[in-house]
Amino acid sequence: MKTATFTAFSFLILLSPAFAQEARRAPAPATPSSSMSTAEEVTPDYRLFPGDKLRIEVYKDSQLSQSLQIRPDGKITLPFVGDVRAAGQTPTELRDALTTSLKEYITNPVVTVIVTESTPQSVYVMGEVKSSGPVQLKGPLSVVQAIAMVGGFSEFAKKKDIRIQRQTGTGIKTLTFNYKEALETNRAPVLLQAGDVVVVK
Repeated sequence: MKTATFTAFSFLILLSPAFAQEARRAPAPATPSSSMSTAEEVTPDYRLFPGDKLRIEVYKDSQLSQSLQIRPDGKITLPFVGDVRAAGQTPTELRDALTTSLKEYITNPVVTVIVTESTPQSVYVMGEVKSSGPVQLKGPLSVVQAIAMVGGFSEFAKKKDIRIQRQTGTGIKTLTFNYKEALETNRAPVLLQAGDVVVVK
């Protein structure tokens, strides 16, 4: 009989409002957080490209948290910060740049950069080749491979004087490439980057 009385009393305690309130106060299990996350499966060293869609999250600041698209000039615009170059940077590098800029206006800003949609990236091959046009990047791509993918050279191509035009943070950089030399040596292949223009004279 004593056991039954104790069980009923214990049951009443569990149902009491005070006990329920304490249960609600119990902290929820911690969830892992990340300073950089991506909606799409992009690699950590993924370089942002004009046309990419981003979600910039600034913790506890709805005004600065925005969905943006990288403009053709490679920049995005945020309140207070203004224009910021995004193209060519990884999401982590952009996050760090925004964090540094916002420190002038916010104490210890916490910024997250999310890639919500990435633009298909290509290089362009033009000039004395059989089929000028874009070549989509689906992984590492060398100059030799890109030329092969457009059908190879035309009859008058100067294989020793190929130019690669590359957009950098300070402007267009021009690299030279000798096709014949590349085939005759054991050097590592010259890899192209998104947006590169290969010009065959």
